Amino acid sequence: MTFTRITTNPSVCSGKPCIRDLRFPVSRLLGLLASGETRESILKAYPYIASEDIDESLRFAAFLADA
Repeated sequence: MTFTRITTNPSVCSGKPCIRDLRFPVSRLLGLLASGETRESILKAYPYIASEDIDESLRFAAFLADA
């Protein structure tokens, strides 16, 4: 499976999967969702995050959980 909106780069967040090299780890986004934040509140609080980033982060989490 290919994830075009999730990047890993050793010089960005120690190589953790991030949203488009933005220094915003996928784990942080998933943590916000898990704690009850809504998609709308996340998009408002972080205007550089797109709805497609949230979708792909959820697909990425599902992919990892199935591994």
